[in-house]
Amino acid sequence: MPNAVPLLDFSREYQLRREEILAALELVADSQKFILGPEVEQFEAAAASALQVKHAIGCASGTDALWLALAAAGIGPGDEVITTPFSFFASTSAILRAGATPVFADIDPVTFNLSPAAAEAAITPRTKAILPVHLYGQPIDWDHFQQLTDRHKLLLVEDAAQAWGARWKDTPAGSLGASAAFSFYPTKNLAAMGDAGMVTTNDDSVADHARALRTHGMRQRYFHDEIGWNARLDSFQAAVLNVRLKYVIGGNEERARIAENYLHLFQQAGLVGAITLPEMLTNAHSAWHQYVIRAPRRNDLRTHLTAHRIGTEIYYPLPIHLQPSLAHLGYKAGTFPHSEQAAHEVLALPIFPGLRLDEQELVVQRIAEFYS
Repeated sequence: MPNAVPLLDFSREYQLRREEILAALELVADSQKFILGPEVEQFEAAAASALQVKHAIGCASGTDALWLALAAAGIGPGDEVITTPFSFFASTSAILRAGATPVFADIDPVTFNLSPAAAEAAITPRTKAILPVHLYGQPIDWDHFQQLTDRHKLLLVEDAAQAWGARWKDTPAGSLGASAAFSFYPTKNLAAMGDAGMVTTNDDSVADHARALRTHGMRQRYFHDEIGWNARLDSFQAAVLNVRLKYVIGGNEERARIAENYLHLFQQAGLVGAITLPEMLTNAHSAWHQYVIRAPRRNDLRTHLTAHRIGTEIYYPLPIHLQPSLAHLGYKAGTFPHSEQAAHEVLALPIFPGLRLDEQELVVQRIAEFYS
C-alpha cells in the first residue's frame, strides 16, 4: 500500500517532463555517442553558467566528484583534510581514496554544518584542506570559512552534493572554494536517472587535472600521465540533466514555499518548542534538499508516522566517526557530542516539488497527535 504522504515522489515531476526527457534520450540513442558526447559538453557549459564558475566537469557519480575535487586540487598521501562526521559516508571515503587522512571536527548544532571554530581547533601542520558539507541544502558559513582558510593558507573543497541552487549571499554553492563536488543521484534537487556527478572550479589547472583523472589519467589518448580512474559522465544522464536543469530553479522555489508552509503549520499546531525546526543563517539561501526537524523520542515518532503511512528518513543515524569500517581512525563515542546528539534526533519529512498543502497538513496533524 503506498504511503498516504511519501517522503519523495518523483513521478509527479516526471509526468510533467516525460515527453521532453524521452525525446532527449532518443537523440542520444540515434547519435550513438554515449560517453562524454555532445550532451555532456552542453550540460557542462550550462552548469558552469548557472553556477558562475569557469569550469564544470561531468563525472560518473557524486562520490567520484568528491574524489576528483580533492585529487585534482593536489590533495594526497601525507595530507590531512578536516571534515564533518555528520554527513553521508562519501564525504570521508573520498578523502581516504585520495590517499589523505580525514580529521573530524564537530558540527554547529543549529545548522548541522561543520563548525568553523571546531574546524580551526582541529588544524595541525599536516592539514592541507577543509571539506565542509552544505548539509540538507543549507550552505556553510562561508564568511567564517573564507577567513579561516585564508588565515591558515588552506584549500577549501566544497561537498555540494545536496546543494544545487543554494547560495551564500549572492554566490552559488559550488563556486565558493578551490573546487566543489555535486551529486545528481536520482533523489537530488537536480537529478539524473542514475548515478552522475560534477566537479566545479575556477582554477584552470584543477579543471585540467580533473578532466585527466576522470579518464584514467589521459590527456592524449592512450598516454597516461598518472593513474586516474574511469569516472566519465555518460550522454544519457547528461541528456536528462540538460532537460531538468531548465526547471531546477522553479523546483527549488517550490521547495522553499513548502518549507515556509511547514513553519506556519507547526506554529499553528503549537509544536514549535516541542520539536526544533530548521533555522537558516542570515546570509544562507538553502536549496531545501531536505526538511529536517529535531524530535524528542525520534524513533517512536517515526514508528507512529510510519503506522499512518507518512514517509520519513533519518539522515544520518550513525555519525561517520563511529562507523565500524573507520575504527582504525581511533575515534570514540562522545568525541563529537553535537554530531552524536543530532544522529539521535534528526528526522526528514516529505519535501519535493509537487507536494500538496493538504499532504503537509496531514504530516503536521500526525506529529501533533504524537506529542499531544
